[in-house]
Amino acid sequence: ATLARDFGNRVCREIAQPYRLKDSDYACTVSIGICLFDSSETVEHLLKNADMAMYRAKDSGRNTLRFFDPEMQATLDRRSALEGDLRQALERDELQPYYQPQVGPSGQVIGAEILLRWKTRSGGFISPADFIPLAEETGLILPIGAWVMEGACRQIKAWESDARASLLQVSVNVSARQFQQEDFVDTVRSLLDDFAIDASRLKLELTESMILDDIATAIDKMQLLREFGVAFSLDDFGTGYSSL
Repeated sequence: ATLARDFGNRVCREIAQPYRLKDSDYACTVSIGICLFDSSETVEHLLKNADMAMYRAKDSGRNTLRFFDPEMQATLDRRSALEGDLRQALERDELQPYYQPQVGPSGQVIGAEILLRWKTRSGGFISPADFIPLAEETGLILPIGAWVMEGACRQIKAWESDARASLLQVSVNVSARQFQQEDFVDTVRSLLDDFAIDASRLKLELTESMILDDIATAIDKMQLLREFGVAFSLDDFGTGYSSL
């Protein structure tokens, strides 16, 4: 292991040396995965494990090396199983919206934010910190986000007949992939029309990093929805670029 680590670090150092090409200076780095083995393992199995370790090196900031650890495979297996379950969660009605009250300065409830929870068939809950990033990576956030948005509009409509809740504003967290969809504005407008609700009672929560990914397009979409009456709020303010 020591020899492999020393050799890998030497490779990293050598490749990191700047070089000149057509009057320009360049530099690159390398991520290395190392798998130690015995004679009982196949070449295919060794390459798979080394590849897994290489991706762990990339996740660790690149320009480094990592050794394969059996826990890496266990983590990958857990992630694959979780992804498979998440794909079926909507069909099984395992995803549940929870409404967190939003309170005004005088103590009155002025709105509610939808928080998504996943209760599995076994009755246990899976943390949003585990399944939301996975949904983002796999694209499952799109059908999930659409389901949440429709549920928000349905709840706004249901509260219209309740004097205590008829003026409440419902906030929905919008994912970056969801907001970047070309038909996002049309989708929101269609839902508002289908449920015949006051657009001002729907608030979309966007993160500052999401807006800055493509400022011009983000502003265009926000202006179109604002003209229709939809409200916005900035989520996770101050954790990225903004400051007081």
